[in-house]
Amino acid sequence: MRAVLIDIDGVLTVSWKPLDGAVEAVRAVREAGMPIALLTNTTSRTRAQIADTLADAGFPIGPGDVLTAPAATAAHLSEHRRDATCLLLNSGDVTEDLHGLRLVSGPDSRPDVVVIGGAGPEFDYAALDELFGHLQRGAELVAMHRNLFWRTDTGLRLDSGAFLLGLERAAGTEAVVLGKPAEAFFAAALRAVGVAADEAVMVGDDVEADVLGAQAHGLHGVLVRTGKYQPDAEDGVDGHRPQHVLDSIAELPAMLGLS
Repeated sequence: MRAVLIDIDGVLTVSWKPLDGAVEAVRAVREAGMPIALLTNTTSRTRAQIADTLADAGFPIGPGDVLTAPAATAAHLSEHRRDATCLLLNSGDVTEDLHGLRLVSGPDSRPDVVVIGGAGPEFDYAALDELFGHLQRGAELVAMHRNLFWRTDTGLRLDSGAFLLGLERAAGTEAVVLGKPAEAFFAAALRAVGVAADEAVMVGDDVEADVLGAQAHGLHGVLVRTGKYQPDAEDGVDGHRPQHVLDSIAELPAMLGLS
């Protein structure tokens, strides 16, 4: 392996607090001269905020090492729907990472694109019903990810993927998904670290979005037993299983032969 891609939430941190051995593992990879990219579907913070939080916790990470689903969404829409108006439903302010998008809001808006980020209190009946109305009128549905849940220090919490499934079914449409496990997201990470897919390993706690998604695009997948990990994840999905399973990212340097 020549490069390491890592999920953040549930792998390096939980509720932004470092997991045991995570800082040391990232330092070991850095000291070995291997490039690192952090791939996150987190939509509550910008790339700069995430990098600052991780650096304050001791991780040798800068903004250029972080790839977020909001940034990937902005890049896609800027390329494919440059003049479209976009209505965003998201918990957290990530407008800094959505530079260039024409964001609209309010009951009289008629957006060309409905963009769904991470779930929170904003995902109430009125907001979801408004999105449903726009989709009925022909707006395109774009999702930063389709995660069903994530782990916090108080347990698992419902995420926007659960609502996305309902909107797709009710409106008879299918969302364009820009975060993991989208091929374009992994491709952007590989360009950032400058290696081919079979030269990179992806470490994650979500067997579908992180691990099997990466394996489907030619990367090596590593599932960790932290974060949102559930025991049945090791059985895989539809006959596809994670190539490697570790108790935590603390074991990664040894797996890569760095210690």
